[in-house]
Amino acid sequence: MTKITFIGAGSTIFMQNIVGDALLTPSLADSHFALMDIDPERLAESETVARAMIRSVGTGATVSTHTDRRAALDGADFVITAFQIGGYKPCTVTDFEIPKQYGLRQTIADTLGVGGIMRGLRTVPVLWDVARDMAQLCPNATLLQYVNPMAINTWALAERFPALKHVGLCHSVQNTVEELAHDLDLPKDEIRYRVAGVNHVAFFLRLEHQGRDLYPALRRGHHAGQLPKAPLLMPRCPNKVRYEVMDHLGYFCTESSEHLAEYVPWFIKDGRRDLIDQFQIPLDEYPTRCEEQVANWKEQAKTLTDGRDIKVIRSHEFAADLMNAIVTDTPYVAYGNLPNTGQIPQLPLGAAVETPCLVDSNGVQPSVVTDIPPQLVALMRSQINVQELTVRALVEENPEHIYHAAMMDPHTAAELDLRQIRSLVSDLLTAHADWLPEWCRPARAA
Repeated sequence: MTKITFIGAGSTIFMQNIVGDALLTPSLADSHFALMDIDPERLAESETVARAMIRSVGTGATVSTHTDRRAALDGADFVITAFQIGGYKPCTVTDFEIPKQYGLRQTIADTLGVGGIMRGLRTVPVLWDVARDMAQLCPNATLLQYVNPMAINTWALAERFPALKHVGLCHSVQNTVEELAHDLDLPKDEIRYRVAGVNHVAFFLRLEHQGRDLYPALRRGHHAGQLPKAPLLMPRCPNKVRYEVMDHLGYFCTESSEHLAEYVPWFIKDGRRDLIDQFQIPLDEYPTRCEEQVANWKEQAKTLTDGRDIKVIRSHEFAADLMNAIVTDTPYVAYGNLPNTGQIPQLPLGAAVETPCLVDSNGVQPSVVTDIPPQLVALMRSQINVQELTVRALVEENPEHIYHAAMMDPHTAAELDLRQIRSLVSDLLTAHADWLPEWCRPARAA
C-alpha cells in the first residue's frame, strides 16, 4: 500500500483536490493517507472530507490523522506540503500593513518582494525540519512541495538537503493555458506549448494550436482592444498586466497579472493612480481573498462535513499523475521546480528553475531549455537576485542578507530608498519575531 503523507492537511480544499485525484488514479486508489496539521479542528474537518470521498469512490483507501509530524511521516512514500507559517493572521496581514506605512503597496506578497522574503524566512526552517524528519523516517520518499515562496523554498531545500528527492509544484502553467484558451476561444487540450523560467516568472516560449503560432492572434487581439476578455479564474483581476508585458517583451508570462504586477518596477508606483486604474491592478488582493475564503469556509464546511458522500472530480494539479508515474514507471511530463544543474544554462547554477520534467520510476528529471530570449533572462535574473540573497541569509544565518534581498527587489527598490528599506525590513523582523529563527530576530529593547 502506498502511503501519502499530507503536511498542512487543514488546508481542506487543497487536500480535497489532491486526495480526490489520487482516489481517481487506479495505482493510488487504495493508498493510506496520513493527514497532519497543527490545528485539530481543521484536521478533523479534513478527515471527514477524506473519508466521505473514499466512500463516494468506493476504494480501499484508509486515513489516519496526526498532530505529530514524525508519526505522519514514518514510512511515507510521498510527502505533500501545503501550509502557511504564521497564517493569514497575524503574519500575512503584517506583511501588508507595515509596508503600507512606507507607501509600499502589494497585491499578493507571497513570492517576491518584502512579503515573499518574510514568508521565506518563516517557511524554510519548517521545510528543513520536514526534510530532516524524512531523512530519518522515509529516506526514499519524494517530497511534493506546494508552499510559497516556491523558488526560495526549493533552492533552500537543495542547499541544506542535497540528497532529498523533491520537486516544487505550482498550477500557474495549467491556469494560464486555460485562460489563454478562454481568450482565444480554443479548446485548452488542443494548445501545445513549452514553458521555462523561474516559478511565477516563466514564459511561454512556444504557444501553438494545430501547428499554428498563437502569438500573432494574441497580439492582434490585444492591440484591437479585444484581449484580455473578462477574467476566467479571478473576476477582480483582468490580465492587462500580462498582455502589456507581452507587448513589450514579446512573450506571455505564466503567472497572473496580480502577481506579476508586484514582481516588476513598472506598474505599482506611489502617486500613480493612473497606472493602477489603467491596468486594473488589485492592490491588497491577497488579504481580500483571504477574508472572503474565511467567510465562505464556514458555509463550505457545513456541506463538506455533514456526513454525506462527496462527489470526486479530478483537479488540474500535477501531484496524482506525478505519483502514478513514479509508482507505475509510466512516463509523464509535468512542469516542476528543481535546482538548476544545467537545465537552463542561461541562469545561475543552483537557482530554482521551472522546466518540463519527465517523471517515471527514476523520479523527476528536468529537460534542458537553452533558447530563452535575453530580455526574459534579464527579468528572471532580477527575481533570482532576491531569491539567492534570501537563501544565503537562511543558510549562513546572516541577517544582513535579508536587507540586501529587499534592496535588490525590483518593486521595493523602485519605491523606497536604501534607508527606508532598511527601516522597513527591521520593522517587519520585529513584528514577525515570534515566527522567525533566533538568528534573525532583532534584539529586544531592555
